[in-house]
Amino acid sequence: MAAEKKRVALISVFAAVFLTVFKIIVGILTGSLGILSEALHSGLDLVAAIITYFSVRLSDKPADSDHRYGHGKIENLSALIETFLLLITCVWIIYEAISRLLSGNTHIEVNKWSYIVVISSIIIDYNRSRMLFRVAKKHNSQALEADAIHFSTDIWSSSVVLFGLVCVNFGWYFADAVAALGVASIVLFVSYQLGKRAIDVLLDKAPMDTVAIVEQTLSNYPEVKQFHDLKVRTAGADTFIKFNIHLEPDLSLRQVHELCDKIENELGELISRSEIYIHAEPQE
Repeated sequence: MAAEKKRVALISVFAAVFLTVFKIIVGILTGSLGILSEALHSGLDLVAAIITYFSVRLSDKPADSDHRYGHGKIENLSALIETFLLLITCVWIIYEAISRLLSGNTHIEVNKWSYIVVISSIIIDYNRSRMLFRVAKKHNSQALEADAIHFSTDIWSSSVVLFGLVCVNFGWYFADAVAALGVASIVLFVSYQLGKRAIDVLLDKAPMDTVAIVEQTLSNYPEVKQFHDLKVRTAGADTFIKFNIHLEPDLSLRQVHELCDKIENELGELISRSEIYIHAEPQE
């Protein structure tokens, strides 16, 4: 499991290196702010991909004496760092785009390489985002999911830049700067989504979909007269669940133990990589 996560994270790093270098070269040669903004975006993608790679390597380390709940939140921290990197991208893109529009210095040179680099970026980002989504869902990895969301929005931002390049061919040079602002808008939206999810996990906000699964599962057991103090928290790919259940007071210790095991096994099948603690009490 850890090997597959590390493999796809490393592939993402190599893809980011290629796209960053390719976009920088073409952006400098053409003077296209849209392509240069994409180059900077890809540069920060590279940093984010490297952070993700190391985070998935560390997050699967088992719990130790200093980290009783494991190292899973390294993934969530890496997703938050990626958010800040995306925000830095936005500030630079918006500043440059507005400066060009106000100064009127919007002339750029568009050639076949301009189209090649943008179309190549769309194809590569499409394939790696699908790969990352698949592995993220399989292993419940927020760091890989953050990368996948990031690169799927890169497809849209590259499409906006491609539209700007087409407009330049008709003499609408301002379209390149407008396209760059479109990229910034997309990045801002993604930054908000990624940052909010990362902060929610770091602050131990209960995942409501998981809470609903636990409540529905417990309601299927007639032996459970009631339950309370349900607490759910996540750390990376791991989910920690704790709750109290009330049972008939005349049940034997063996019966209580078997029932708790049955509940734990069912929840374990529904919620991957979950650690469940059940406290049984006699029903008054």
